[in-house]
Amino acid sequence: MEQPIEEPVWVRTLIGWHVVFWSLLLVSAVASFLSNLSAGRRGAYLGVLVLLAVLYHLLAIPAMESRRRLPSHLYRLLVMLCVATAVGLFPQSIFLLFIIAPQIWLLSESLLDGVLFSLLLLLAVGTAQLWAAGWGMEALREILPWILISLVVTTLLGVWIEKVIEQSEQRADLIEQLRTTRDELAEAHHTAGVMAERERMAREIHDTLAQGMTSIVMLSQTAAVELSRGAVDPAAARLAAIEDTARENLAEARALVSAFTPVALSGATLAEVLRRQGERFAAETGVDVQVSLDMADDEVAALPQGQQVVLLRAAQESLANVRKHAGATQVQIRLGLSADGVAIEITDDGSGFTPSAEPSGYGLAAMRGRVEESGGTVSVDSAPGRGTRVQVLIPATGQEDC
Repeated sequence: MEQPIEEPVWVRTLIGWHVVFWSLLLVSAVASFLSNLSAGRRGAYLGVLVLLAVLYHLLAIPAMESRRRLPSHLYRLLVMLCVATAVGLFPQSIFLLFIIAPQIWLLSESLLDGVLFSLLLLLAVGTAQLWAAGWGMEALREILPWILISLVVTTLLGVWIEKVIEQSEQRADLIEQLRTTRDELAEAHHTAGVMAERERMAREIHDTLAQGMTSIVMLSQTAAVELSRGAVDPAAARLAAIEDTARENLAEARALVSAFTPVALSGATLAEVLRRQGERFAAETGVDVQVSLDMADDEVAALPQGQQVVLLRAAQESLANVRKHAGATQVQIRLGLSADGVAIEITDDGSGFTPSAEPSGYGLAAMRGRVEESGGTVSVDSAPGRGTRVQVLIPATGQEDC
C-alpha cells in the first residue's frame, strides 16, 4: 500500500547530512594526527570534536526532525563555540564551516534568524583565527575580507536552502491535497458505482422476478376461483401456467446471480421472445395481444445484445402496467427500424391516464432509467379513456452493454 509523504524534505535527506558531518569529523581527527600539533593541543582538539559529535547526536538531529526552537538555538550557540575553539586550536579545521554553515540555515526559522546566526558563527571563527595568529593588524586585514566574503556566500547559500525547504513544503502540501482529492473522488466514484449497481439490480428484479411473482399471484387467484366453481380443467391449466412462470422466474434469478442477460434471450431472438410474451400475456389475462415486426427476423437478431435487453424490458414493463392499471382488451406490440434507430411501441385500448401525473411506482421510472442509459428516449402518449401508447427509441449507436 502506498505510504503518504508526510516528512519534510530535510527529514527525508538527513542521512546525507549525517554522512557528511561524520566524514568531516573523521577527516578533521585524521588531519590533526598528520599535523605538527602538540600532544596537549591535539588532545584538546579531539575533545572538541567528540563534543561536536555528542551535540550533533543529542541536539541537532532532534532539532532537524522537529525544528523545535530550544534545541535548535542551543545547538547553534554551542556549535559556534566548539568550531571557534577547534579553529583556535587547529586553524586548518576551518573547513568544518562547510557543514556547520548549512546546518545554521537548515535550523533557522526565518531569513533574519539565519543571517544573525551566520554572522555570529563567522565572528566567532574569525576571532579564533585572530587569536591563533596573535591578534595582529596584519592578521585582521587578512581575515576581515574572508569573513565578509564568507558572510555573503553563506547568506546566498542560506537563501537557497530556505527556498528549497519552502518549495518542498508547498509541494508536499500540494501532493497531500491531491492525494486527499483523489481519495475523495475514488470514494465518490465507488459510491456512485454501488448506487448504479443497486439501481440496475432493482430494475432487473422489477422487470423479471417481481412481474413473474405478480403473474403467479393472479394465476393462483384465478385458479382458486375456477376450483370453487368446479372448473377442474381450466384450473389445471392455470396451475400449469403457474409452474411455467415459476420455472422461468427461477431461471431468471439464477441468471441475475451470474449475469444480466435475460434467460429468454439466451436461446431465442427478440422477435420470438416478444411473440411468446404476448401469447403468455393473452393466456393469463384474456387480453388480445398482437405482435408485429416492421423489420426482418435477421435484422432483429443482428441487434446488439444490450439493445435487445432494453427493448424486451420495455415491452415487459408496458405489459405489466397494462395488467395492473389499464383494464385493456387489446394490446399491440410493434418493433421496427426508423431513421434514428430501432423502436418498440406498445399500444393498448385501456383506461389511460394523464402523462403529467404518471402512476406512482417503480416501473416507468425504471424503464426511463434503463433506456436513457443506452442513449435512448421514452415517449408516453395517453389520456383518460383513450388508452396508452409507449414508444421506446434506441439510437443505432446505442451502447452495447446496458
